[in-house]
Amino acid sequence: MSIRIGIMGYGNIGRGVECAVRHAPDMELAAVFTRRDPGRVSVLTPGVPVLPAQEAMAHADGIDVLMLCGGSATDLPVQTPLYARRFHVVDSFDTHADIPAHFDAVDRAAREGGRVAVISAGWDPGLFSLNRLLGGAVLPDGADYTFWGRGISQGHSDAIRRVEGVADARQYTVPVESALAAVRAGQTPSLTTRQKHTRECYVVAKPGADLAKIEHDIITMKNYFDEYDTTVHFVSQQELDRGHAGMPHGGFVIRSGKTGWEKEHGSVMEFRLALDSNPEFTASVLVACARAAHRMAQQGQTGCKTMLDIPPALLSPLDAATLRKTLL
Repeated sequence: MSIRIGIMGYGNIGRGVECAVRHAPDMELAAVFTRRDPGRVSVLTPGVPVLPAQEAMAHADGIDVLMLCGGSATDLPVQTPLYARRFHVVDSFDTHADIPAHFDAVDRAAREGGRVAVISAGWDPGLFSLNRLLGGAVLPDGADYTFWGRGISQGHSDAIRRVEGVADARQYTVPVESALAAVRAGQTPSLTTRQKHTRECYVVAKPGADLAKIEHDIITMKNYFDEYDTTVHFVSQQELDRGHAGMPHGGFVIRSGKTGWEKEHGSVMEFRLALDSNPEFTASVLVACARAAHRMAQQGQTGCKTMLDIPPALLSPLDAATLRKTLL
């Protein structure tokens, strides 16, 4: 029997989940829930109902795993503990500093409801976290380096759009090539934020806006750009739409360490992502975690999990014997 998937929130991540479910051999989309007018939401999967978000609880018996596709700032801190009492759930909560508190709140709710909840799934946190764990376990004498990009940061792009005089914007996070090359060469430099990444901003200004002031307001913005070397390019709306309409991203996790009796030999582990669509790839990770959540629930497990807690074989649609035969 297929794993019945529900989607809560039909934005970029929600649409990505729908696409990933379509190609999952053991899953089917059961329902989409939205805070918008359901009559104005058109999904890709024929015959799947689009329902008001407030009706989700009434459909719990028809859904095996509910995918929570809202944002980390205001949606998931409320939604994940709420729905974890009634559904097995997966979310992509990505505010790194708040993950421990989010885990505790979701774990209490999931255990009260006898459910499994997977939080902070995706690629960072998620796959990158898992690779940092593996690197530290295999090379305990070493250092971790995480580089993001070149890719669009949705949060930083939104921050630019809030600057006075800005009509639209996209912001790219870009690794510093010299720092990346040094780490790949087995060096273990101590790198500041500015030495690891730069930021490139493509900005459409409103008619008559003060371009110098916009640039100053961007590059001095606390917690976003003030710690980075930032370049601002002013472009037309047509240029922005033509050249920056996609949502690419990616990055690298590198562990550089030493082995041997006297630590005489160097080793470098690297994991790389190059993504045409950040939300679609993130959604694909969430769907694999939904499979794992369903299987853990069938084993009688409850509570909150992260990708660090999931046995890798549970993520795959293949059975254990096939995995041993084809991958070991």
